[in-house]
Amino acid sequence: MIIHTAIPLIAEYGAAVTTAKIARAAGIGEGTIFRVFADKDELLQACMAEALSPEHAVRELDAIDVSQPLPDRLAEAAEALQAHLSRMGAIAGSLGHRGGKHPGTVRGAGRDESTTRIRAALAELLEPDRAALRRPPEQIAALFFGLLFTQPRTEDEPDLTPQELVDVFLHGAVSGGTK
Repeated sequence: MIIHTAIPLIAEYGAAVTTAKIARAAGIGEGTIFRVFADKDELLQACMAEALSPEHAVRELDAIDVSQPLPDRLAEAAEALQAHLSRMGAIAGSLGHRGGKHPGTVRGAGRDESTTRIRAALAELLEPDRAALRRPPEQIAALFFGLLFTQPRTEDEPDLTPQELVDVFLHGAVSGGTK
């Protein structure tokens, strides 16, 4: 509960957030924080680990109805994963996370295992359409995750909506009729 309360405050105030502010927002005494965490740095590290944890994203992917058409499933997945990546970036950026390094174990999952778990959840979303896919669901999931993770951000052009991203992913960059 302390971590979930602290994360939005860290995204807003960065490492400058006080434990008193976190305690007030959580409706607890500041001393309670220090019964759970040795110091503020340990709390901040726990918040970073939570933000990087794949658990929330995997739960959201698992909740997507696989009876929906593939484009709808992938659009929902894109929304869930974009939110996950945004949370990660907000916390890492607010804490001045240097070099993009993963802080180590996150609920038993390092960076590679986290990525593997998210890709596996994506592959499950693709499984009902296995026969229509050009490549195995696991490979398509890896490609889709990679596209989401590396989607270019420019000031000149607005971000693609999840539906637009899925459309380009499923049907390519060339408009109909052109070969």
